[in-house]
Amino acid sequence: MNDSITGEVRSGPVVVGVDGSDHAFAAALWAADEAVRLARPLHLVHATDTDGREAFIMENEVRRFCAEGRELLDDTAAAVSERCPGLAVTTQLSRRGPVPTLHGAASDDGIIVVGNRGLGGFNSLLLGSVGLKVAAGARTAVIVVRGATETAGAGPVLVGVRDEHDLVCARHAAREAAARKSELRILHIGNVLHPVGDVAAMLDDVNEPAPGRMGSVVVVADLIREEFPDLSLRVDAESSPSVAAVLVEASNHADLLVMGGKRSPGHIGPNLGRATHSLIHHAHCPVELIPRRDAGHRSTP
Repeated sequence: MNDSITGEVRSGPVVVGVDGSDHAFAAALWAADEAVRLARPLHLVHATDTDGREAFIMENEVRRFCAEGRELLDDTAAAVSERCPGLAVTTQLSRRGPVPTLHGAASDDGIIVVGNRGLGGFNSLLLGSVGLKVAAGARTAVIVVRGATETAGAGPVLVGVRDEHDLVCARHAAREAAARKSELRILHIGNVLHPVGDVAAMLDDVNEPAPGRMGSVVVVADLIREEFPDLSLRVDAESSPSVAAVLVEASNHADLLVMGGKRSPGHIGPNLGRATHSLIHHAHCPVELIPRRDAGHRSTP
């Protein structure tokens, strides 16, 4: 599979964190299906977060945490193998925290999947704390599993496109749609609070003027049609004072929402923008964040 940033062929694992919560288990099952769709291996991770805490935790408690973590990994691996026979599944028990463990396991090649809520506390993958840090600091794609995931495949893959700089996100969304044999919906949103002739920037750059952006969206759509001739593609444009609100509503009918992370000198992090933050908390389907560079650091599409 081509990397969404460089175009290089990569086949890193789909990495998912499990912490014993129902949300994390659902995310693991969704990640298994995603691994099958993308022909990638699945890597299950559990982090005990005991490194550096030896002074406060008895050694027998550390051993207990590790034993419970290993049992959780084995049980989850058995469940996903039953769901997806033939899928290559590996497991990793780490004594580090969940954020560095997931980032390290995915490196620059993998895809990280997290549930939208965790157990809270010591081993949490709770979005809003650890889950947000995973998404904000990742160097590779991160998927937050939300919504009615049992209906996967029932709707299109949705991608918000602001201008030609979102081509890498559109390409990634096209690959996801092709893997699902579903429609790709490109959605461009203009801000009605801007003067006529100007269109609001997508996602985090809502104050940036954007004259003529709809023409750029058409160019992006034409390039996607050329690269994916068998893909069903739909292009829509809407006007609203809130880009996030439109995308949240559109996610009601989508199988996956693909979007670029905050434009920054590096990758997504270290912070997520307000619109991104809103979407990963309120979307009605899984949300995939694609690392994206700013104008001075963009790769050639």
